[in-house]
Amino acid sequence: MKRRDFVRNTALTALGASLINPIETLAGASQTYLESEDVSPRAAFNDDFPLNFVAIGDWGRNGEYHQNEVAKQMGDWAAAHPNKFIVSVGDNFYPKGVVSENDPLWYYSFENVYTAHSLQYDWYPVLGNHDYGTDPDAQVRYSKVSRRWNMPALYYSKEVNIGHDDGNVLLVFIDTQPIVYDLKEREPQKQLAWINQTLQQASADVKWKIVIGHHPGYTVGPRIKNYDTLAIRKALTGIFEKHKVDVFLSGHEHSLQHLKTEGFPHQFISGAGSELTEVTAGIPNCRFQASEHGFLYFSINRETLRVNAVNDSGKVLYETIIRK
Repeated sequence: MKRRDFVRNTALTALGASLINPIETLAGASQTYLESEDVSPRAAFNDDFPLNFVAIGDWGRNGEYHQNEVAKQMGDWAAAHPNKFIVSVGDNFYPKGVVSENDPLWYYSFENVYTAHSLQYDWYPVLGNHDYGTDPDAQVRYSKVSRRWNMPALYYSKEVNIGHDDGNVLLVFIDTQPIVYDLKEREPQKQLAWINQTLQQASADVKWKIVIGHHPGYTVGPRIKNYDTLAIRKALTGIFEKHKVDVFLSGHEHSLQHLKTEGFPHQFISGAGSELTEVTAGIPNCRFQASEHGFLYFSINRETLRVNAVNDSGKVLYETIIRK
């Protein structure tokens, strides 16, 4: 080796050692356990409410009737606000549901509409009356096709940790169509017994109980005294009151609503994912109603549950706080 090459290589080796050693010293001083979420800009979000989710319903119309606009705003909102998952309150596919897990509507009404990166988290759906038009069980089977579609059964439950040692939220997803129409082959009494048992057996860590179904128990939409509204009220009021359910979240009415009636949980309706229907103002026990396209956004901590109604332009139409 030539002398100048020897000198150069020796100098470079020394320089490399002088740079590496301090780095090794810093790295070896302590260990960290950073996850991807910890270094993401999203980690800087205000975490007064460590658990957040979006609720949308009555949406599946191939992007039409403002479905695309609502989906775009959902993506923008979830990118700018913390969000753990999305709840769908039914009527996922118009006009008659899907015929199989390979139905093209999965692409045209879901996969190709809710495309934002911020919406690629878990979706927890229930079925609506329109989803019963063909094969309702196909939406359960699609859970094995899609990474984000999580529907293990026609009715199911999930305990979600709030965070910061704040306990859990019990989410109970129910199938209201058999309850409303007493579909014997779907064993509605068996489901009602399951709802009762699931709420009764909630763990000691559960701070909030939220039941999600399609048909509401109260509304100021066109179905104020409709058979399905009255049927849900008759079937579920006693169970909800017995187990101190905090929120009943539904769709079916194509609007955004919040109602509170004595003996019944806070009734929220998020059915404005595409086509709209009218609402009636001035009805007692209704705290908010809007026939506008949009969705609801839930934020939860140990003692407080906050709900925002957001329209398809990103305007917050309504905000309410429920406290324990």
